[in-house]
Amino acid sequence: MKVGQKIKALRKEKGLTQQDLAKILKLAPTAVSAWERDANKPMMDKIAVMSELFGVPVTHFFDVGENPISIVSEPSNIYKVSPRTVRIPVLGEIACGDPILVEENYENYRDELVESLPAGNLVYLQAKGDSMAPTIPHGSFVLIREQVDVENGEIAAVLVNGNTEATLKRVKKQGDVIILMPDNSAHEPILIDKNNPAKIIGKAIRFTQDL
Repeated sequence: MKVGQKIKALRKEKGLTQQDLAKILKLAPTAVSAWERDANKPMMDKIAVMSELFGVPVTHFFDVGENPISIVSEPSNIYKVSPRTVRIPVLGEIACGDPILVEENYENYRDELVESLPAGNLVYLQAKGDSMAPTIPHGSFVLIREQVDVENGEIAAVLVNGNTEATLKRVKKQGDVIILMPDNSAHEPILIDKNNPAKIIGKAIRFTQDL
């Protein structure tokens, strides 16, 4: 049975319409319709929500022996490694102190379980410095989801100094002014306004450290 047929069967068993399921998943009803017709594929985060909603394991949505990556929509910069693993590029270093240049090319890759990842284009950046300590330690690998804005108080990777350097800071919004706040009080905040512009390139999701 194809994934679209499985979604349709589970939805009907639960007594939900396509509109009901779409509302739960925060999607347009046309998205659910496309899944059930196998005209499109759900992202892994939506499969995870449906797994909990319908009381079935994530693997219920896969055929026996099927690669989970093959039935879900994939971000363009993630590479398959094994049936449950993807390879995420490591993009240079990012400053947790004074801003530093972020390399244009991928330096390395890190393997992650697909079930543990959020939707979207993902990269790892390696933190350098202690301005975000103790939240983000020096040398840790920070998972960044590419997006152009974040909520007030969230940690973001931000391009500064004419979009030539990047820094990792907590974003505080005050009217037309943005303040890039360190978690370490020993460091000074960075004021962003029309005279000192910046560009958010992604949201920090989590970090990992190698032993």
